[in-house]
Amino acid sequence: MPGDPLRAKFIAETFLTQVEKVNEVRGMLGYTGLYQGKPISVMASGMGVPSMGIYSYELFQFYGVENIIRIGSAGAINPRLKLRDLVFAMSSCTNSHFGDQFQLPGQIAPTADFTLLETAVNVAREQGLQPVVGTVFCSDTFYDERSTLDWGRVGALAVEMESAALYLNAARAGKRALCICTISDSLVTGEACSAEERQQTFTDMMKVALETGIRL
Repeated sequence: MPGDPLRAKFIAETFLTQVEKVNEVRGMLGYTGLYQGKPISVMASGMGVPSMGIYSYELFQFYGVENIIRIGSAGAINPRLKLRDLVFAMSSCTNSHFGDQFQLPGQIAPTADFTLLETAVNVAREQGLQPVVGTVFCSDTFYDERSTLDWGRVGALAVEMESAALYLNAARAGKRALCICTISDSLVTGEACSAEERQQTFTDMMKVALETGIRL
């Protein structure tokens, strides 16, 4: 489940066979096809907690989806991360109030499903990749007056905008979720990939997600 509809289209056209477009409502492209002969679907989530909150909820609750792997770009807030590094979000810190709806007497911790995480890590290593596993910061704001780098002081590796909503919806539904991100820019060094590179060259995370999906 990439955020960008064009990334969903790219994945379907590049990696899947017998592809069928199953959704284009509001431009949120979704496809079903075969990967290595096994059925799998790819659909965009849009950008941000609210959009991911809507689409992942409907997939879990209305369409019988059991597993969602988010793939997308993230900004490094840890100096050891480099452009195009793969980050697997074991947990998700957030400044979103998405979890308030559950009316719990405390703060819920959005966390990935261990089976998905372990499978994805094994797949990545089989493909010769070195994933970085840890916490990400899921932000409700892209242009923020505050310093996102502060989250790096408490161990967050990178910043993205959808993982917390996905993890919380999965927890509530009793389903499984994982977020895999490619570092597209660094808030530490100021380096950044181009928009075209972000859309079409982040194929390592796509292959890991697809292979993980067909092993479940």
